[in-house]
Formats: sequence, C-alpha cells, structure tokens
Amino acid sequence: MEITYLSQEKYDELQNELGQLKKEGRQAVAKRLKHAKELGDLSENAEYQEAREEQSRLEKKISEIEELLRAASIIKKSSGTATVRIGSRVKLEKNGDTFTYNIVGSNEARPTGGMISNESPVGRALLGHKAGDTVSVQTAAGLNTYKIVAIE
Repeated sequence: MEITYLSQEKYDELQNELGQLKKEGRQAVAKRLKHAKELGDLSENAEYQEAREEQSRLEKKISEIEELLRAASIIKKSSGTATVRIGSRVKLEKNGDTFTYNIVGSNEARPTGGMISNESPVGRALLGHKAGDTVSVQTAAGLNTYKIVAIE
C-alpha cells in the first residue's frame, strides 16, 4: 500500500465527506431506488437503471476515500527544521523573483495556490536540502535553478 501524505485539515475534510456519503448519500440513493422500483418492470425502467448507476458511483467514491484514509500519513507542521521535508514552507528565489511554496502530498497540490507536491519535479528536488542551497530542476519548461532562501 502506497503512503498518501495528507494535512490534518485534508484528513478531517475527507473523514467528513465520507460520513456524509455513507449517511446522506446512501439514504438518497435508497430513496431513489425504492421510488424507481415502485414504478414497475425493472428491466425497462430507466429511472431504476440511473439510480443503480448512481449507487455504483457512490460506493466507488466511498471505497476510494476509505482507501485514501487507510493509506494516509498525517503531515506534521515543520517549523525549525534544517532541511526541506513534506510539511515545510519553503521560500525560493529564481532570477531575482521570490516564491513561497508549501510541500504537500499529491492529493493537496495546488501549484497556483503555493502548494506543490512532494512528487512534483520541484518538490522532489527540494526535499532534503537546506537554506542557502541551490537546486536545479529539469521541468517541461527547461532547466530551472532555485536558491532556497528560508525553510519555515
């Protein structure tokens, strides 16, 4: 089983979503199925088929979230660490511009929001480095060089 890195907030959000899907989601599908069965012949009942498909999607989503939570490793906030790791907030400099990124698990990555995955080329290259280090990363846009200004 592959480890999935999640912040405590994302873990809690998934737990809540799972609870809602199991309770309200299943109840809603059960009502749809019951109503569709009351309409008669199930072999030619489009509403029943749609309700069954919805039930299948719901159960698949529940299963995916349960698997994600089983494999979850909670990211501890990293303050005062000497090297970049998952959970670090890293201030970088590239060509005179300064960027700040949080290193997160792939499920929470939002590069435009300053959250990059530990599995992304830049995230992977930064792991284990210290403030003051220069890191070169080959990306689709070419070779990029970053200086690690600070690790929070």
